[in-house]
Amino acid sequence: MDKPSQLVEFEHMVLGRHQLGNDKRRRQADRLERSAYIVLSRIRVQGPMSIGQLSEAFVLDASTVNRQTAQAVRAGLLERIPDPDGGMARKFRLTEEGVRRLDAERKVHVEELDRVFEDWPAEDVMAFARNLQRFNTSIERLSGQPWPRS
Repeated sequence: MDKPSQLVEFEHMVLGRHQLGNDKRRRQADRLERSAYIVLSRIRVQGPMSIGQLSEAFVLDASTVNRQTAQAVRAGLLERIPDPDGGMARKFRLTEEGVRRLDAERKVHVEELDRVFEDWPAEDVMAFARNLQRFNTSIERLSGQPWPRS
């Protein structure tokens, strides 16, 4: 019999290949790319962030984050602002369009999850959510990269 961690590894790998929303929906003009969805989500929860803060939060090279944020600025999803705390680095915050698009994207994800869970009892969905959060917070504890939760 496989160790429980081997079963989790396999299911984690399978989960990683699934993306909410099929290809046709992904091609719709109003859909966010995965990286934009994650960056906007993080800024929404944490508040305005600099390139350095985003780079540290995602453990990515600053040049990668710079490309991602520049694309989001060009798309009207983010805007650069002076640091509200008086620091030297400029920060990014969501625009009204960024909020609208993030909300729309999240709605699609929730609708897809509702379809996945349509034959699950509500208590099973809650147990899964609690265990998934526990799994994520354990990874965050080990990596030292916690994701703020509202």
